[in-house]
Amino acid sequence: MKTRILLPLLALAALLAACRDDDVAFVPEVEFISEPEYTSVSGFYLLNEGNMYSNKASIDFYNYANAHYYRNAYVAQNRGVVMQLGDVGNDIAIYGNRLYAVINCSNKVEVMDRRTLKRIGQVDIPNCRYIKFAGGYAYVTSYAGPVSLDEKDVQQGYVARIDTATLQVVARCIVGRQPDGLEIVDDKIYVANSGGYTPNRYERTVSVVDIASFTEVERIDIAPNLQYIACDRRGVLWVTSRGDYYDKSSTITAYDLRRRRIMATLPCPVGSMWMDGDSIYAISNEYSLTDDGYRQSSYRIINTATMTVVNDRFITDGTDAMIEHPYGVAVNPITKDILITDAKNYIVPGRLYCFDRSGHLKWDVLTGDIPAHFVFLGDQE
Repeated sequence: MKTRILLPLLALAALLAACRDDDVAFVPEVEFISEPEYTSVSGFYLLNEGNMYSNKASIDFYNYANAHYYRNAYVAQNRGVVMQLGDVGNDIAIYGNRLYAVINCSNKVEVMDRRTLKRIGQVDIPNCRYIKFAGGYAYVTSYAGPVSLDEKDVQQGYVARIDTATLQVVARCIVGRQPDGLEIVDDKIYVANSGGYTPNRYERTVSVVDIASFTEVERIDIAPNLQYIACDRRGVLWVTSRGDYYDKSSTITAYDLRRRRIMATLPCPVGSMWMDGDSIYAISNEYSLTDDGYRQSSYRIINTATMTVVNDRFITDGTDAMIEHPYGVAVNPITKDILITDAKNYIVPGRLYCFDRSGHLKWDVLTGDIPAHFVFLGDQE
């Protein structure tokens, strides 16, 4: 690992002057952590969730060209924004020249310039969860009701359609209870329903939404308490289940859209996942009520072609022992470096670890609270 240097605030002027015109530059807290890399991927944003009700969601940025890590970048660029980024960052994505952050308990999607992080506006959506884009629209899942385990507060969730030009919600499609991840394939949206607020009757289905009519046309039975969903290059949906935290463990299921059937269900717990080519990187620190705590952390690679776990420990140098609670994962599409976040005890700032493709630690850095969601910035968007 390289020696890290914390830059004082007085160095900011020199730092910004040295940046190219198209560099993302902001901020008071900067750390040099590695060697510069020059590829079509210029950097990545990391959305830190922050503890619920603490209003501590934040965005960090890593610039590959100057090897600087910028903490709390949103605040540095938007000093006048009341309540800052908000409460619980749940998803982040780039579409066109804009960066979108889904802020769950603040009931909004925050919209920023993708290069400068300057705030453009927000879209109000109650208990919003995840975001995808198609044809000039953003599609966002919403629990519709408040954060509550009281069954009388529970209602069907929906997918909101947002016009990205006007930042207005132009339509809503009712789906299952507490919808989480979504995927867009051709002319359909596939929505993973969780039913997470009703543990005695979790949802088990993926809602299929026809984009043209924006109506739910089908439900596919998969497993209880669904969360993430992604489609591979063969037209197979990979859907994760959290299980019930008792006797039903977390799993991942492969559903073939063409054959219209489940092809495999792997007993592989998934707390977070990232699809890169034919590989799914799945990390977990599965929680169990029967075991009264967290089970052993896992770092697995699933081959989507063979539908099997091909690597059950992709961190190979033993440094995974430093990671207390693995929480988020991403893979650089060019270098294939693997990024893993550690939520620590979910109260203090977390940590980000970068491993090379062989699973050896390259560098690590302090993050915001509960680091979780990544999006890469580069010429490929």
